[in-house]
Amino acid sequence: MNIKTPLPAGIKAVIFDLDGTLLDTEKLLFKYWREAASQYGYDMSPEQALTLRSLTHRLVQPLFTEWFGEGCDYRQLRERRMKLMQEHIDKFGIETKKGASELLEYLGKNGYMRAVATATDTVRAEKLLKLAGLDGCFDRIICASMVDWGKPKPDIYLFTAEKLGLSANECIAVEDSPNGIMSAHSAGCYTVMVPDLTQPDENLESCISAVCSDLGEIIELLEIEGSQKS
Repeated sequence: MNIKTPLPAGIKAVIFDLDGTLLDTEKLLFKYWREAASQYGYDMSPEQALTLRSLTHRLVQPLFTEWFGEGCDYRQLRERRMKLMQEHIDKFGIETKKGASELLEYLGKNGYMRAVATATDTVRAEKLLKLAGLDGCFDRIICASMVDWGKPKPDIYLFTAEKLGLSANECIAVEDSPNGIMSAHSAGCYTVMVPDLTQPDENLESCISAVCSDLGEIIELLEIEGSQKS
């Protein structure tokens, strides 16, 4: 664990990204974005696929046009990617990230509110959480379609905090991707990165409050900081 900024007093909620943070699905998004693109004749690089993590839909079509030309239909590729990914999940199931169940149980027992702030849609989010056995664990599930701008803009974290009856600075945000970290940081949350497919780089360092190797370490973070304030 690397604590860059001390945890402030008054933290009342933990807000989680979904893919790659709570659920081990970011690797599937990465794989099937590239496979869907290939099936339509586009060569999507690993770097391009990583760029799409948690990125608001409003910014994706311009990227696809830049990468693959005016004729590239982002929504068509997205529908194909979703179908491929769903076929994988139907066949193999879904895994949670290490420490997810333990952390959610700890938060519930210790009076913290719990929420999800995700780029995915409500139906998919609820379905995946149910498949993973995490349904019923959250006070709020907030999706990018509920706000004007998704990640990396701050809207989704500001809206999630509002729906919890809190300010953003009373919330820990847990993210695995740069777009998510920038969203949470600009909203004013205490940002914890739990890296999945990539590690934080120099450009992201100033946006991160702490880095944990898995979700279970966040329990340690809360207990360490809590004991120092008691």
